[in-house]
Amino acid sequence: MMGNRGGCFHDDEKTLKPTHWKTRQWITCVLEFKGRQRELMAERRYTELFFLDEVTSLAAGHRPCYECRYPEAKRFREALVRSGVFRYRPKASDLSDAIAGEIQSVLKGKSERETIVPSELPDGAMFTTGAAPFLKWKGNAYAWTFSGYSAPSELPGQGIRLTPHITCQALAHGYVPGVHKSVSANG
Repeated sequence: MMGNRGGCFHDDEKTLKPTHWKTRQWITCVLEFKGRQRELMAERRYTELFFLDEVTSLAAGHRPCYECRYPEAKRFREALVRSGVFRYRPKASDLSDAIAGEIQSVLKGKSERETIVPSELPDGAMFTTGAAPFLKWKGNAYAWTFSGYSAPSELPGQGIRLTPHITCQALAHGYVPGVHKSVSANG
């Protein structure tokens, strides 16, 4: 999957700048859409981000794109309405403000990540024990790696939630995210 954070945070030499977002429009897109081609890290264009799978992008504070992933974006929004987080049909900007705002607060040091009991997380949420990030999926913990997930292991008794709270609400109320094929291969 590919995502962006609404801005260019690389220089002309394609080196990342200290700033890693310009807006709160943090979206996740498919890699191919309508034959579009992009030069990676093009001058004065947004900086592309790449994710192993959708659950990784959700943990990073992204949401489904309303253009290339419209059905998923609609299901994500509907799950949040069912959860009661929104009592109205939120616009994409409302979702972005809530989700990215939570992550930005942590990254700016204004709040801390929540200590949780991993078994209480919804499937598709990610957490860490300090040693590695894990995916909670169907009662198991799967350690995240750049190439996929490890074999399933028992959920630990405690961890720190990585997936934003609002996204966990969508997961808990029916949004089923895309998970890398290594989960089914290892499960």
